[in-house]
Amino acid sequence: MTDKARTDKSGSTILDQNPHALEGARENSLEASIGRQVREFRIKLNMTVVDLARQADLSAGMLSKIENGMTSPSLGTLQGLSRALNVPVTAFFRKFEESRDATYVAAGQGLAIERRGTRSGHQYQLLGHSIGNKDIVLEPYLVTLSEKSDVFPVFQHSGQEFIYLLEGEMTYRHGAKLYPMKAGDSLFFDADAPHGPEELHKLPIRLLSVIVYPRGQTD
Repeated sequence: MTDKARTDKSGSTILDQNPHALEGARENSLEASIGRQVREFRIKLNMTVVDLARQADLSAGMLSKIENGMTSPSLGTLQGLSRALNVPVTAFFRKFEESRDATYVAAGQGLAIERRGTRSGHQYQLLGHSIGNKDIVLEPYLVTLSEKSDVFPVFQHSGQEFIYLLEGEMTYRHGAKLYPMKAGDSLFFDADAPHGPEELHKLPIRLLSVIVYPRGQTD
């Protein structure tokens, strides 16, 4: 989905996008799931839309709508498709019924991780991990800085990182730029540039760090 932006009278940017809209969930709807399965079975049999439509006693236009998740096929239609494709009717629902996992971490129960900053008073708790995506890795961390140090680690790794300051105040470096940060501030950046805390102004500091990088590449 493409974001659309406009500006108000004060010059502020307004995104014409509802983050809670169901448009993006269409790919996971029952109709879309059935359509993908029908298309997959048809392609495996080297059948054209016209061939399958004829054998299932459907119009090519209706079959196209079914394959694109634009209509909800009746049980009679599914039975006709199952006979034409030589698969049970239940085969059309298998992908939709596959379980979808989630990662739950109770407060204070994040997995303690040793990273390069740990020895400088940085405590890392891994809050979850990527699920089901074969191409990218996403790692959310709760980072706590509880003691000052004269030397701060400089991080540099593949991917992108988003940090959100929950508590405390600090100056954060990214490349040659310094960013004063207090609770509620956030920073999103390419992680292949040197980055890390430059100065700690108010302890303790707690921040949420979300790192995403291509699978197969590590820090």
